[in-house]
Amino acid sequence: MAIRYLKQGRDAAAVVEADAKVRAVVESIIRDVEQEGEAAVRRYSRQFDQWDPADFKLSPQQIEGAISSLSRQELSDIRYAQEQIRNFARIQRESMRDVEVETQDGVILGHKHIPVSAVGCYVPGGHYPMIASAHMSVLTAKVAGVKRIVATAPPFNGKPHPAMVAAMHFAGADEILALGGVQAVAAMAVGTESIEAVDMLVGPGNMFVAEAKRQLFGRVGIDLFAGPTETLVIADDTSDAEMCAVDILGQAEHGPTSPAALLTTSETLARATLKEIDRQLERLPTADIARIAWRDYGQVIVCDTLDEMRLKADELAFEHVQVMTQDPQWFLDRLQNFGALFLGPRTNVSYGDKVIGTNHTLPTKRAARYTGGLWVGKFLKTCTYQRVDTDEASVRLGEICSRLCHMENFVAHGEQANLRVRRYGGNPDLPWYQPAPAPAD
Repeated sequence: MAIRYLKQGRDAAAVVEADAKVRAVVESIIRDVEQEGEAAVRRYSRQFDQWDPADFKLSPQQIEGAISSLSRQELSDIRYAQEQIRNFARIQRESMRDVEVETQDGVILGHKHIPVSAVGCYVPGGHYPMIASAHMSVLTAKVAGVKRIVATAPPFNGKPHPAMVAAMHFAGADEILALGGVQAVAAMAVGTESIEAVDMLVGPGNMFVAEAKRQLFGRVGIDLFAGPTETLVIADDTSDAEMCAVDILGQAEHGPTSPAALLTTSETLARATLKEIDRQLERLPTADIARIAWRDYGQVIVCDTLDEMRLKADELAFEHVQVMTQDPQWFLDRLQNFGALFLGPRTNVSYGDKVIGTNHTLPTKRAARYTGGLWVGKFLKTCTYQRVDTDEASVRLGEICSRLCHMENFVAHGEQANLRVRRYGGNPDLPWYQPAPAPAD
């Protein structure tokens, strides 16, 4: 039997049409911020968030007030999560070494990992205050050595969310803004009268924020395309419908455009999970969002073999992949396209989102085919350098370089090499703008 769908989401044409509308809205907002600066930022903040404070940048007193409003347990839990993420980020940073090596006599090559100077971290908070996103972006940038970190989050219920402010502060943000949406991303990238432009934008967001980062890429760097969350559950007959449904709806509640899929070799499990999702939606407090996401973007796919599931999972290239099969290691050894893997029933995507220590800013919309998620290395520029220490090495390289340049008709390039051959090789009679003579056979 072929791979078969018991449920499919919206067709590709409808998704393309929706994306086109998002692009047009984002283009307009970015253009206005470029032309009008903070006036446009304020206008859009009022329009989308009903938020127009005297200053978008929080004062030390506002930050301290937010922190003091939280309970001891809330502060302890935030610090615990941050310590897990900090620890793993430090381990990742330590794995990245500067190198310098003499590749041949007199020729030194090396690279250095240099932190980006200024980073803007977007912390989403539209439907939910995404406290964990502050850890993932701000804290990881701090471990990488970024000198200036601007963190921004939209207001929540008419004011900065205290736990989000605390998380951004504890993570090491140098500036904290209460500002959301495309206007926040554009303000950090373009700069306004009160916000100095950054060099890089990071952090997840809804489809508008993700599109804004895409359009601003080139003017600033970005971490990756991190739009609405995606989750894929891979399961066989050793799993159960309750857990599959919980893990699907646990991510579908992110937003109405969040894809969620079940990929299984068991049609019995597939049909039971469909019923279980309907049952859980009847009692889920966030069902108004999760139901729309499941209706429009949910999929249930039945395969005959593990290898068919592997091929389909790599084709989907989802952000989160939860593996609940008899041998999860089989998929770890073979899958190539995923943002993050969650292996076995004892772990789940929520652990990765909030507390376990890996970064939850991950590639969506099949970007996992060519990039991994946000990590400490994303904030580092790996820059090479070269040094030639001896006359003999410069002449040896120069003679070969000269002839290669002339093969490409790069005459002036060749003369850069020829000058070194004349100066360091005692060959002042070598003609200008001519390739160095080849050695005799």
